[in-house]
Amino acid sequence: MLDHVILSRIQFAFTITFHILFPAFSIGLASFIALMEGLWLKTKKMIYYDICRFFTKIFALTFGVGVVSGIVMEFQVGTNWSGLSHTAGDILGALFTYEVMSAFFIEAGFLGVMLFGWNKVSKRLHFTATCLVAVGVIISAFLILIANTWMQHPVGFIYENGNFTPDNWLLILSNPMLYPRFFHMVLSAYLATGCVICAISGYYLLIKKHDHFAKKVFKFGVIGMAILAPTQLIVGDLVGLDVHHYQPIKSAAIEGVWNTSKEVPYLIFAIPDQKAEKNYYEIGIPYAASLINTHTFDGELIGLKSVSKDDRPNVAMVFFSFRIMLYLGGLMILVSLLSAYLLYRDKLYDYPLLYKLWILIAPAGFVAMECGWFTAESGRQPWVVYEYLRTNLAASNVNRYQVMASFIVIFMVYVIIFGFFYFKYLFKTIKKGPKRFTDKEINYPFGYLQSNSEETKQ
Repeated sequence: MLDHVILSRIQFAFTITFHILFPAFSIGLASFIALMEGLWLKTKKMIYYDICRFFTKIFALTFGVGVVSGIVMEFQVGTNWSGLSHTAGDILGALFTYEVMSAFFIEAGFLGVMLFGWNKVSKRLHFTATCLVAVGVIISAFLILIANTWMQHPVGFIYENGNFTPDNWLLILSNPMLYPRFFHMVLSAYLATGCVICAISGYYLLIKKHDHFAKKVFKFGVIGMAILAPTQLIVGDLVGLDVHHYQPIKSAAIEGVWNTSKEVPYLIFAIPDQKAEKNYYEIGIPYAASLINTHTFDGELIGLKSVSKDDRPNVAMVFFSFRIMLYLGGLMILVSLLSAYLLYRDKLYDYPLLYKLWILIAPAGFVAMECGWFTAESGRQPWVVYEYLRTNLAASNVNRYQVMASFIVIFMVYVIIFGFFYFKYLFKTIKKGPKRFTDKEINYPFGYLQSNSEETKQ
């Protein structure tokens, strides 16, 4: 029977899994829109303005849902995880406050100008607002990652009487695991957004609508993905090195290593059996796990059996989620490089099958990102604050039926409002397509003159 701790974990896992989709999409869209608006100001080509206006609609919808869905998690920390609030509140509470007082205020302050300031403020002021929103969502992600990374690898604190007290904020802000994880997360958001952007433009090219718009967006999407996807592999390797160094049991679960060993193969596939403490149906690449985790062929990996059974994560969850993330990342790299090669050969728009392929892998970036978080969070168990505070001690002492009732309500609201209605209006916006603006429809206030040259109409 599920107790209140397990139910609280399931509830929080559901809400965070759902919520993180929207901030990640917002991060990617905000940066993309800022880039397009900058190109519009530089080149005065209206196509970039059209791109900004279209994707701003999707950004507004996504950002709004992300804000509302995130509020629920803040309440859960108090209602379901009061042990964590009481024990680590001096550190986590300060970081969450900084996130609200800085990043979120930046976003909220300039979001209105970005969304509703077209033709109402100068073009440079509007571009500044767009850039600040893009910076704000990244700062927000950075501060959240500081808090999460501290829970993964706690530093800069004094632990007395069961409470964490900050002792060195500079050390907390320069956590050795922080920056690779932050860049890994931001790149994940960009890749997830890039897949969707390529899929939308590929859809228009497939149905032969909005060709000029779609070709421009598709070209930028392919170039961005061809650069970012291989870069993510490099950054992910840095994250893996840190995990091996600071969380060796998580690495053991990722690689399915039960006994401390050297020259460990990478298991392309296996079925871990936690009770029997072994793997079935192993298919491996010799030495590869040692090479990946230590950058040496004979590197040593700590085994799961080196700690008690109570200190081990759910091995199957960690093992498979990591591989789904990795294999989807490899798929994105292959499709991106293939598309970039066709662009180089000036044949990017000659193969409708390529458009279908991008449409098919549209969710790949988001699924890979979610699986990466499953790996990180499940691999940390049974700890909330690694090696200091266990998950069962962080949970509130509440009735399991109360948790079950709240979870049912949250599930229904999230699925109906944040799921059905979000995708309904998203697909409606995509189906309607972009509007083709002319320079006569843009009125620059405060003395800015509009260009009527033929170049602006391209």
